[in-house]
Amino acid sequence: MAKAPPEANPNAGMVQFENVGLRYGTGSETLSDLSFTLQSGGFYMLTGASGAGKTSLLKLLYLAMRPSRGLIRLFGEDVVTMPRDRLPGFRRRIGVVFQDFRLVPHLSVFDNIALPLRVAGVDEVDFEKAVNEMLAWVGLADRASARPATLSGGEQQRVAIARAVIGRPEMLVADEPTGNVDPEMAARLMHLFKALNKLGTTVVLATHDIHLMGRLPGVQMMRLDRGRIADPVGLLKNPPRAAAVRGG
Repeated sequence: MAKAPPEANPNAGMVQFENVGLRYGTGSETLSDLSFTLQSGGFYMLTGASGAGKTSLLKLLYLAMRPSRGLIRLFGEDVVTMPRDRLPGFRRRIGVVFQDFRLVPHLSVFDNIALPLRVAGVDEVDFEKAVNEMLAWVGLADRASARPATLSGGEQQRVAIARAVIGRPEMLVADEPTGNVDPEMAARLMHLFKALNKLGTTVVLATHDIHLMGRLPGVQMMRLDRGRIADPVGLLKNPPRAAAVRGG
């Protein structure tokens, strides 16, 4: 009889990076010597200038890429050496908001948002109300039957966010999630992320605008600079006031 896998250390963190490096092709490393821990239930902002490596780090978090070197543990398991046939199951535990949205063009707004639930095998009668409530929350109740091509960039962004959070993932990873919406909607979306976080979801948001942190006291920040950690995970001292938030 096969032995049960060892229990994960509850103090080890949901995400662990140890000396992680990432290289595209034969060029120099895009990410170098990353070592940090993200705790389960935390809310984190990943900051840094354009080209600092934020998107590349997120790709490692949602398992779109494997590192060139180093160790990554998610949910207590080594995902670098994990067999590829196990990765899809892990990815379903992670909600992702992509910078380029990646909506399914032939599906309606409603069906794009419902897609993760359908993939998980949830019956439509069980999720119809939840999807409609999410549509209302992101201000798209009147666009449920629209196709992505008819939406503005900001509307597509809101659909992408709704799709990422509808299944209450264990971890949410978002790349510039408020970059295409006005300040009022940005504030509303940030409160949505915070509400999801209060339900237990670990949230990691990449943004170039640390002013967003002024709306969410207690959020922790990690700053990248040219592929390396410039400021480790920690509370931002003297965060900017909420009034300074700018819309994208």
